[in-house]
Amino acid sequence: MSDAGDPVATPDVQPLWHSPRGPEFSGGNEVQLLSGGDALFPAQNQAISTARQEVWLATYIFHNDAAGMLTMQALRDAALRGVRVRVVVDGFGSKQCLRWLEAQFEGSGVALAVFRPIDRWWRWFQPGQLRRLHQKMCVVDGEIAFVGGVNIIDDRNDLNHGMCEHPRLDFAVGLRGEVVNQVEQACRAVWTRAWLGRDFGEELIAFVRSPAPLRHARRLLRRLRMQAKHSDGISPDAWLPPVRAAFVLRDNWRRRRTIEHAYVHAIRSAQRRVDLVTPYFYPGRAFRQALRDTAKRGVEVRLLLQGKVDYRIAGMAAAVLYEELLRHGVRIFEYTPAYLHAKVAVVDDDWATVGSSNIDPLSLLLNLEANVIVQDPVFAKQLGDVFEAALAQSREVDGSKHQQPGWRGVLRRGLVAWIAYVYLRVAGATGRY
Repeated sequence: MSDAGDPVATPDVQPLWHSPRGPEFSGGNEVQLLSGGDALFPAQNQAISTARQEVWLATYIFHNDAAGMLTMQALRDAALRGVRVRVVVDGFGSKQCLRWLEAQFEGSGVALAVFRPIDRWWRWFQPGQLRRLHQKMCVVDGEIAFVGGVNIIDDRNDLNHGMCEHPRLDFAVGLRGEVVNQVEQACRAVWTRAWLGRDFGEELIAFVRSPAPLRHARRLLRRLRMQAKHSDGISPDAWLPPVRAAFVLRDNWRRRRTIEHAYVHAIRSAQRRVDLVTPYFYPGRAFRQALRDTAKRGVEVRLLLQGKVDYRIAGMAAAVLYEELLRHGVRIFEYTPAYLHAKVAVVDDDWATVGSSNIDPLSLLLNLEANVIVQDPVFAKQLGDVFEAALAQSREVDGSKHQQPGWRGVLRRGLVAWIAYVYLRVAGATGRY
């Protein structure tokens, strides 16, 4: 029997889960830096409004403020004109607006999936509830993607502190090119996982009704199998046309520490500078060792952390590490004009990352996260200039005040370590951090 026309033999059929173990770089991409929701939402909503086939969106928070309403309307309008729209939100991050979302999307054709919903008190006792969907991704027609740290909520709206005068410092990237394929597969995978296998059900129905079940069975197995594609054999160190980009995930399957390892490798390879921005900072031993060693060999290592603290325990967790890092030459700055939500880094003149992953146990060991790594001097300079501008508005931590932690400092560090240990064990994380 010939395979002509068999979907299994068609090269453009992709597996449902694309599962690389490390960054897979592709060339010829377009990468646009977007500063906060003020830049992201107009670009993303415009892309959704011109969608022809399908839209995938995943986010931790989808709020019902003005920014959320505009995005909701764009998704709803797309579905009403026949576009396949799939949205997945986290059951904890979007908990207070779930009923609003369900009501707005009802009858429009938008398929809303909730990742680990917490709609009953006993849900908290289900395994894995502390492992949340923290990704922020959107893909339109497989042609343009958006990835970053920006939730669907106004930059000036803080769920714990209300409306603020200044917007959060946050970033996303708009993407075109081959890297979009990886983002789309990640969106499809997390939506399907939350939807309890609806896509699998559609395939099974097609299989039962098909006059050629063998072909459909092979196609289904191909899509279910987690394959490791390697960009036609090109290694990350090989030459690729600009802009080189890689999409990296952290999940609880094969890519548990992909983002962390990418960071550590870049930091250890640095020759001139490491500039890192994160609101929540409590890295494990390997990450801290990489920062210390890199600073000790003369590389300028600068961290931009929260100065305006939103969660007291998060601020304490970062502060207990100051003495250790300052002693080894790491410079630490605290951003004070507004709340800090950015998760970005620049290493030397040609490596940069933008994404959703903080440098703390929740992001590095528990949550589903998504980052984009860009190897391009133009993009690295653009992000570096933004970093310098933020640094100019920040205060540098005085190392002379953190030379000796004292017994109170030791107790605080022990308390934070104990809380982190208990939290990780309750969440089911194993191994050393």
